[in-house]
Amino acid sequence: MVFYHKILSVFVPVQYTMILSSSEIGRRREAGDLVIEPYHSASQQPASYDLRVAEATTLRCGACTLVPSIEWVELPADLAATLRCRSSLARRGILLGGGFVDPGFRGQLTLCLTNMGAEPVTLAEGDRVVQMVIQEVRNGDRLYQGRYQDSRGAVETR
Repeated sequence: MVFYHKILSVFVPVQYTMILSSSEIGRRREAGDLVIEPYHSASQQPASYDLRVAEATTLRCGACTLVPSIEWVELPADLAATLRCRSSLARRGILLGGGFVDPGFRGQLTLCLTNMGAEPVTLAEGDRVVQMVIQEVRNGDRLYQGRYQDSRGAVETR
């Protein structure tokens, strides 16, 4: 969809990308070009998918803890994702560091969770912790080929 925006008395075309709805996420998964496995229907939100932690862990106060997602994610060339901490955890002082997944990424996601709260926070295996907001990428011509491709488990910096 093309909109026009007035800049310095000149109208320039602006293309907006869309955030995928739950039905579009489902359609793309069924078509096979978007992979989220294992998929859990309780994690599907109206405009995002909640990633779950793969292992029980305690987030110590003032520390960044690397936690792998249960889900293996594969994004096609026309999709990217933004990661956001779920508000229920943010209210307890949890912050998410790093939050973008490029088109072409494959692997488990390493979630960088920092506890800025007053008390340690224990996460059980399978707890929903991060929202993955999936959006369109228009006219993308490059795929992710970085050092975290095909990651499994929590991956330290390389």
